[in-house]
Amino acid sequence: MDGNNIIFITGTDTGVGKTLLTALLLHHLRSDGMRALAMKPFCSGGRADVRLLQSLQRGALTDEQMNPFYFAKPVAPLVEQKNRRAIRHREVISKIGEVCKRCDCLLVEGSGGLMVPLGPGYMVADLITGLNCRVIVVGRNRLGTINHTLLTLGGLVAFGVKQRDVSVVLMSQRIKDVSCRTNRSVLEELLHPVPVLEIPFLGKGICNRMGVVRSHAKLKQPLEMLVKLNGIG
Repeated sequence: MDGNNIIFITGTDTGVGKTLLTALLLHHLRSDGMRALAMKPFCSGGRADVRLLQSLQRGALTDEQMNPFYFAKPVAPLVEQKNRRAIRHREVISKIGEVCKRCDCLLVEGSGGLMVPLGPGYMVADLITGLNCRVIVVGRNRLGTINHTLLTLGGLVAFGVKQRDVSVVLMSQRIKDVSCRTNRSVLEELLHPVPVLEIPFLGKGICNRMGVVRSHAKLKQPLEMLVKLNGIG
């Protein structure tokens, strides 16, 4: 698949801020007049992420188009498929391709980290390589992120993703530790030439439409840099 207009947002772990970054980038692109859409092919344990992204692209996609594979239990998608129809890799690629045709830029939010099993014989990393797209790796800016980020980048390269197609975003946390002052510079040195950006902590209760809209003005510089790095527009 030619994924020139697809950006895949993956994480170093679950709960690192992928949905918030996807929402911020989606609002930024649509505010600039671009026909941008977001989808989260797999979602488990509740659809709060889906509702947030849908609130920023109202009426553009149905929930089923935006999130074709939903599981009520908060477990890896493969686990939930043990007692139901298996979801094949080609089916997921097809669903993403259908939405991709409707926009100039499609943001695809992954589930958890790179090695989360999505279905029989494939993981998030296989989905990324199948889409042949650019990738944003999201991590928490706190102790441990250097290890987790290096492992994720190493995994992407092992699956055939080119370093030039990857960027890293560190999401700052409410409770900061000493490492948050140096994580970005260390990763920039170790990952060069992969760019490393940082999003400041935006406050509690930010993961809603109004929170994203209010925060947008503070983040134009890093978001515009992400747009430029990923060749959007």
